[in-house]
Amino acid sequence: MYQNSAPHLLSFSRDIYSVSRLNREVRAVLEDGFPLLWVEGELSNLAQPTSGHIYFSLKDPTAQVRCAMFRSKRLLLGFRPADHQQVLVQARVGLYEDRGEFQLIVECMELAGEGTLRLQFERLKQWLAAEGLFDESHKQPLPSIPRQVGLITSPTGAAVHDLLTVLERRFPALPVLIYPTQVQGENAARELVAALDLANTRAECDVLILARGGGALEDLQAFNDEALARAIHRSAIPVVTGIGHEVDLSISDLAADRRGATPSAAAELVSPSTQHLAQRVRAYRQRLETALMQGLAARRQGFAAAERHLSLLHPLDRLRHQMQRVESLQRRLAAAVERRLAAGQGRLDPLALRVRGMSPQGGLARRRLIVGALRHQLDEAAARILDTRSERLARAVQGLAARSPLATLTRGFAILRRVPTGQVITDAGRLVLGDRVDARLARGSLVLEVIEVVGKD
Repeated sequence: MYQNSAPHLLSFSRDIYSVSRLNREVRAVLEDGFPLLWVEGELSNLAQPTSGHIYFSLKDPTAQVRCAMFRSKRLLLGFRPADHQQVLVQARVGLYEDRGEFQLIVECMELAGEGTLRLQFERLKQWLAAEGLFDESHKQPLPSIPRQVGLITSPTGAAVHDLLTVLERRFPALPVLIYPTQVQGENAARELVAALDLANTRAECDVLILARGGGALEDLQAFNDEALARAIHRSAIPVVTGIGHEVDLSISDLAADRRGATPSAAAELVSPSTQHLAQRVRAYRQRLETALMQGLAARRQGFAAAERHLSLLHPLDRLRHQMQRVESLQRRLAAAVERRLAAGQGRLDPLALRVRGMSPQGGLARRRLIVGALRHQLDEAAARILDTRSERLARAVQGLAARSPLATLTRGFAILRRVPTGQVITDAGRLVLGDRVDARLARGSLVLEVIEVVGKD
């Protein structure tokens, strides 16, 4: 009985897999057990259905594996895949559950030669990034209006033509200096480094463009050179790259201060647009005119106030004031004389009555002489007072004229003020080349620009 029941009991302890479960768990083991990896091989059995996905086998001389690349990834390919091409794919290991087929899910695909170069590129990129060669803190700003642009490129390639065309169109007055080098081949990287170091040594330019036209990845390898990246990093002159097409990214692009997607884009980055400059000039001119009008209005107000103040101190005004005083003294003197005469006449009248009563003809004559003498003395006293006051007035007028600021200006001196602050300038050491100075003369004023400062110390 025991022997007959054993198979029955064992059937309850078995973990029996369905095919679907088996394929599902195998798929999970494969996907979890392998990282995203690179595989090289030859394309074969390529199928491209209307869904946009592509299916193919990847093989080497002794084995093959099925692969699938979905439409979203296929659209990113930079070439048209075909049978017998040697390719490098980045893929995830998986299993197609419906048929239990082992396969690779391809994320990206490159021609085999480019794949090796891509791996080298990624390793160098990570290495230099870890050193900080690509940090934004090391990037130098580009000059807004460079005095001269240096082109490090082949003098016979299409890139130099594109660069010169864009620079001529955007800013014809911008000088350009070409440092000729190879941009492809075994010695290209060394020549590029030498040209970059030469440009820094000669310091003839204040921005450099490192450029070449488009090409295959192998053609751009000179710009993925570690020595060139370090030369760009240590350059004291800002470096702008314009290498290949927009999709091409090189180590030099990452190390440069700015990257142009193409040589033409790099030329646009370093050259100001004449139209944009004209707009800026017009804006600055409007701001300058507004500032000048405001400054002139403020100066006019200041001059009007100064004129009012000076008019109170002007010698003519003081002279008029003194003349008014003289006229007042003259009127007072005349009134005093009249009063003295009236008083004398009052004293003479009783005497005249007594004289008429006594008929003293001789005494009357003497009195007339006395009155005449008194009149003469009074006139002389009045004349002396007028002379004394006139002399004092003349001396006062001369003193005021000598102390007047206008008298100093008439002798060739000028009052200098800084534009636009209006600060009076007494020390040449406070001026620098290009400062603007307002010079007030005896008649009118001048606006001067400093072209030399002598005797600063």
